[in-house]
Amino acid sequence: MTIASEQDFLLLVKEHQGIIRKVCHLYGRNDADRDDLYQEIVIQLWKAFGSFRGDAKISTWMYRIALNTAISNLRKQSRKVALSFPEFIPRDDADSYEEKLKEEKLQQMYAAISRLTEVEKAIVMLYLEDKSYDEMEDILGIGNGALRVKMNRIKEKLRSLTKAEAYGT
Repeated sequence: MTIASEQDFLLLVKEHQGIIRKVCHLYGRNDADRDDLYQEIVIQLWKAFGSFRGDAKISTWMYRIALNTAISNLRKQSRKVALSFPEFIPRDDADSYEEKLKEEKLQQMYAAISRLTEVEKAIVMLYLEDKSYDEMEDILGIGNGALRVKMNRIKEKLRSLTKAEAYGT
């Protein structure tokens, strides 16, 4: 690689670090795991950088490598992913019942998402990023029709999990 391409790579990582951080947050168990995963994703991006042909958007390419790296890393570790989210921290300006209810529902949703499979989490993350099914297909390598079916099943699973979380069942 030339110095110019190294600079291009560094600029690319800097501009799109949000993609990497989201994947790390979704698949890392704690800050140390997230830092390690971030480094591993950057290494894999660097290895693949020279072969990027520009057939897809750069963000699609980055999501695909980041998700594949995260999922491969999990499989190597042979452990179930458990996301940790910060405990509810009351704010002075959030005393209203509606704000507390909204925060409680958000925590229930985070808890439900943490119980999804790696692929389901990836689909949810891309969905929440407003990615189209075509973009998801490019990133995940799952057909459009299969993605739609999976998304419907995930939505139903999340409904069930959030109800179970809310009612302790």
